Amino acid sequence: MKRIFPSIPQSITVFVFWLLLVEEANAGTLLFAAFLAWLMPQLAARLEREFARLGAVWVLVPFGLMLLRDIVAANITVAGQVLGRESNLRPGFIWVPLDLTNIHGISALTSVITLTPGTLTAELSQDRRYLLVHCLHVTDPQAMIDEIKARYEAPLRRIFP
Repeated sequence: MKRIFPSIPQSITVFVFWLLLVEEANAGTLLFAAFLAWLMPQLAARLEREFARLGAVWVLVPFGLMLLRDIVAANITVAGQVLGRESNLRPGFIWVPLDLTNIHGISALTSVITLTPGTLTAELSQDRRYLLVHCLHVTDPQAMIDEIKARYEAPLRRIFP
């Protein structure tokens, strides 16, 4: 049974979500849902897995509070920039060198950057050593890189060693 369905919970999830997406339960839909419920876990089982290693989980509390404060402050700043003169904006891309090696930590960093208004994660290099970030307004690229590394990457390195 394990070879046919490598992950029964994943198969059930795929089956149910497919039915929810199509909003119909005719024979063709049920057959296709069953096919996807078989296929998706087969494909997922072949992916390279990297398990999350957690370190100082307590860092999440101060990090979350700082992130919430940064999101509110960035919303106010971005609102002022958007409502202001377009010629005052200096959008640009920056490559942020990463010290994080855990893919789960990198994913958390990309989410944090994208959650913060005015910045958006655009690409992760193939070797996972650089992150391309689009900034709505950047006057000093190195200062922006230093801020991302100090405020976001450093705490995430403690959480995801």
